[in-house]
Amino acid sequence: MDIMELTESTELAEFPILEELTSDRILELWSKTYNKEGKPDWSHIFPYYHDQIVFEDSIQKIEGIEDFKAMCNRLTERCEQLNMEIQSIVKDADIVFLQWKMIMSFKKYPSTPVFGCSKLTFGEDNRIIHQRDYFDLWGDIFNGIPYFRKPYRNFLRKKFG
Repeated sequence: MDIMELTESTELAEFPILEELTSDRILELWSKTYNKEGKPDWSHIFPYYHDQIVFEDSIQKIEGIEDFKAMCNRLTERCEQLNMEIQSIVKDADIVFLQWKMIMSFKKYPSTPVFGCSKLTFGEDNRIIHQRDYFDLWGDIFNGIPYFRKPYRNFLRKKFG
């Protein structure tokens, strides 16, 4: 099949191949998503996610772009403010790792920093087909509760080393 036939095929017309996301471009896009002045806006990065995206973290598994968008919107609604600082990015072929610090501000609670890492896997069309986020949600949240932090950490050391 020549280039002309490829560009006219239904498959490519439905799913155009995006420009490859470099580390610098990922940093630029994700930095626009989270801001210091309020709630996040993911609309500019949704086109980089495949329609069949699989998103996983320590509490959920989401399949498909519509459910992924709904999850992002729920997070936005729950938080008064949500900021993310990307601390490092490593890219190798079709895999990217992002190390980050996210600060969530909820309505009745103090700001909570959560530290984590995201693994992005790109499909053949350069869109993100799988995202796995790794973080210790409860440990980071409990660190912000003065009378609960020490017993929680003691429990973890006693039970898990």
